[in-house]
Formats: sequence, structure tokens, C-alpha cells
Amino acid sequence: MGDSLQHVTTLPHLPPREADAHKGTFGRVVLVGGTLGMSGAIILAGRAALRSGAGLVYLATPRSILPIVATAESSYLTIALPDDGQGRLLDDALGTLEDILPNKDAVAIGPGLAETEPAARIVRCLFEHCDKPLVLDAGALNLLARCRPWPTAAGPRIITPHPGEFARLTGRPVAEIQADRVGAAAEFARRHGVIVVLKGHGTVITDGIRYAVNQTGNPGLATGGTGDVLTGLTAGLLGQGLEPFAAARLAAHVHGLAGDLAAADRSQPGLIASDLPEYIAAAWTKLEY
Repeated sequence: MGDSLQHVTTLPHLPPREADAHKGTFGRVVLVGGTLGMSGAIILAGRAALRSGAGLVYLATPRSILPIVATAESSYLTIALPDDGQGRLLDDALGTLEDILPNKDAVAIGPGLAETEPAARIVRCLFEHCDKPLVLDAGALNLLARCRPWPTAAGPRIITPHPGEFARLTGRPVAEIQADRVGAAAEFARRHGVIVVLKGHGTVITDGIRYAVNQTGNPGLATGGTGDVLTGLTAGLLGQGLEPFAAARLAAHVHGLAGDLAAADRSQPGLIASDLPEYIAAAWTKLEY
């Protein structure tokens, strides 16, 4: 992995919450995703972004599933994106996003996103032209893996693959990646100028210069939807102004800690992704700075 790679063990701090702060102080975050059959993914991400402490959370989701998404949680706002009636985004959705993003602080795309050609164009365009910090997960990662050559980013980029998604991004076998998780993630981060959050036991967070290995979490998190929670939490921290590596590092820690607290109450087999946003609130009380 190279002698110059710095191992980071300290935990970042949240920005202080001043007494005269207002919701705009803590960031405006947009999460893009969802389709028929996977509306829960963007809902989970939205709830996690709210629990991160973000001031305003917007869920930009296909028009045909917006009623489902909007009624699932009253604390976020929703934005209807043009779709084909089956939850698959149309190219016109890009225009809607371009209209709403200028005054936002952070963006995430991918949870529940249908992997279509219009969605691929939207992912690539956001990667290349959105100057906000951008988190890419799930469907967005699979679409990004198709891009040749790798696009040039207009701003900070955090990708949050599990080993299978990372294998598609790199063209390397999962076993090879797992044999040197830090080295594989750091090399990719350095080559492409992104922050990699390689999920799994001992999640690796690296920008190719620094790396951290997360120490929280348990096998109860190996259930559908927990990655969507991490995406929302990461975006929410970016929206509050944390430097991207710090946001990714803190999000991984708090996400795992929430999973540990949930498992202590509900058991590892009984833990489900929708438990985690509630336990994020408890996790903040456990941090020792």
C-alpha cells in the first residue's frame, strides 16, 4: 500500500451548533434515487440524513413513487423527477436537478436508482458538472462502472461500494480486493481523485493519501438497506460542512455504532435497516471527544 499512506485513528468532530443557528446553518442536502419496488432505499437514506443533523433534506425521486416516499416521513421535503411511470428516470430529470442544486450544500445519488441509460447519463453529468460534494452508492456505482474513460469530477466525490460493486468498478476479482482492502481502495482513490468507502468488516475509508479502518459495527448490519443509511448519513455530514474525508470517516463510525446499539437492544439477527436512523440519534450521545 506504500509507506506514504497515513493511517488516521482520530475521530473527526461535528461542527459546533451555535445557539443562534437556524436550519440553513446545518446544510441543505439532496438525495436522488428510488424506483418502483425500491422506494424504501431512498426513504432510509433520507431518514439517516435527517438524523445526521442536516438542516434541510430533500428527496428527489421519480414522480410515480413520490406519494410513497412523501408519506413515509414528514421531516424531509420531496422533489418529483420526470419518469416513465414505472419509477425509471427520464433524461428530463437532469434539468430538474440542475434547477434545484445551485443553492444546496451536498448531494447523494444511487439508493434504489433504476439502472437505465437515462440514469447513466444523469450520473455521469452530475459527476462531471456538479461542483457540490457528491456521494455515489448502489445503482449510481453500477452505472459509473460503465463509464469509459473514468469521468473527471467537478467537485469532491465519495463512493461507497461493497466489495462486489468495487470489483465492477475496478475490474478486479473480489478475492483479490479482499486480500488487500486498504491497498486496493487507496490505489483506486489516488488514481481517480475520489474518496473510497470500501464497506464490509473493517470498512476502509481513504483518499489515497490517508486511510482509516472503521472499528464499529457487527454482522447484524449485513442486511438490505443499511448501505442506504450510510449514504444518507454521509451526505448529511457533508452538508454540515465537514471536509469530505472527515465526513466519510465520521459517518462510518456513527453508522457502525448505531448498529452496535441496535444489536444490543434487538439482537444481530433481529436488526433491520429501518432501526438504524433511530439509533443514530443514540449514537451521537455516545461519542467521546
